[in-house]
Amino acid sequence: MKKKIALYISSLRRGGAERVMANLAGYFYRQGYQVLMVTTRREETEYEIPRGIVRRISEPSSRELRGGRISNFRKRFLRLREIWKEEKPDVILSFIGKNNMMAILTSRGLQIPVAVSVRGEPMEEYYNKELRLMARQLFRLADGVVLQTGRSCGFFPEAVQKKAVILRNPVHPDFFREPYEGEREKTVVAVGRVDENKNHELLIRAFARIAEDFPGYRLLIYGEGEKRKELKALAKELGLEERILLPGNEEQVEEVIYRARVFVLPSNTEGMPNTLIEAMLLGITVIATDCPCGGPAELIVHGENGLLTPVGDVEKMKENLQRVLAHPREADRMGRNAARIRSLYEPETVYGGWKAYLEGLMTKR
Repeated sequence: MKKKIALYISSLRRGGAERVMANLAGYFYRQGYQVLMVTTRREETEYEIPRGIVRRISEPSSRELRGGRISNFRKRFLRLREIWKEEKPDVILSFIGKNNMMAILTSRGLQIPVAVSVRGEPMEEYYNKELRLMARQLFRLADGVVLQTGRSCGFFPEAVQKKAVILRNPVHPDFFREPYEGEREKTVVAVGRVDENKNHELLIRAFARIAEDFPGYRLLIYGEGEKRKELKALAKELGLEERILLPGNEEQVEEVIYRARVFVLPSNTEGMPNTLIEAMLLGITVIATDCPCGGPAELIVHGENGLLTPVGDVEKMKENLQRVLAHPREADRMGRNAARIRSLYEPETVYGGWKAYLEGLMTKR
C-alpha cells in the first residue's frame, strides 16, 4: 500500500514557502506516494499541484466561526484533528508559524509522526513573547524540525536543536540552464511579494540615486502585494515612473530575469530565499541584504559570487548598484561564480534529502 504524506500550510498563494510546498507535493506524487495537501484556506491565485493530489481545507466556514475566540479555536482544532483521523497519513509535514503548533497539538495521540518547519526568521514567525515560549516548548514534542539556516537554530533550546536538520529548498527545473552569455539587458530586477518586509522602497530609493548616472537602466519589481500602489506613487514622486516598473506577478520568472544585469533582494528578514537561489542558478549578478536569519550570507561570499548590503542601508545599496553597473566584467565574473551553487541544488540531491528524512520519521514511528 502506498504511503501517505500530508503537507500542511496556510495556503498555496504565490510566496517562497508556498512554492517549496507545491514543489514537494509534485515530487512526492510523481514518486508514487499518496499526497494529502491540507491548507487553511484557498486563495484566488495559487501554485498548481497535480490533480491526483487530495486537497482538504481545514478552516471552518464563516457561519461556524461566530463564537468567541476560544470557541472558534476549538472548532479549528477539532476540524484539523478530524482531517488527520479521516485521512490517516503516515507522516505530517507542516510549514510556518502557528501551523506548526496546530500540527503538533491536533495530532497528539494519533500515532502520526510530525515534522515542523520554520521557513523564515524565527523571531518574526513567532512574533511575540507568548508565541516564542509556545514554539520553544511545543517543538520538543515534534518528531522532526526542519530549519533553513544554521543561525536560526539558536532560537531554540538544546532539546530542539538536537532534533533539527537543515534541508535545502527544491528549485524548479526551469532555473537549471546555462548562464546567459550575450550582452545583458539594462535592467535591475527584483522578485517577491510587494510588502513591508521585502522592503522594495530601499531598492527604489537606491536606484533613484544612481538613475542619472545610468540613464539606460530600468528597475523592474515583479510581484503583488499591499505596497504595490504606494511604491508606484513613490516612483512617480521621484520622477522615474517610466523607469521604475511594477508589472505584478509573472508566470515565467526565469524568462523575464534571465538576461538582467543584476538581481536584488532588499528584504528586512528572510529564511533561505528561493528567488535569490534561482537568480544565482541562472548566473545573474546578485545583491542581497545581509538579513536575519542568515540565508543570503550563507549563499553569498561578498565580492566573489555577489554582494551583501546591510539591512535598510540605502547608501550601501546605492554603492553596490553602482559597482555592478559601472563594472560589467566584474559583474559577469560574480554571476558565473554564483551559478556554481548548482552543485548544492541539483534536484535529485535536494528532493532525495527530503524523501530520506520523511521516510526516516515514518520508520521510527
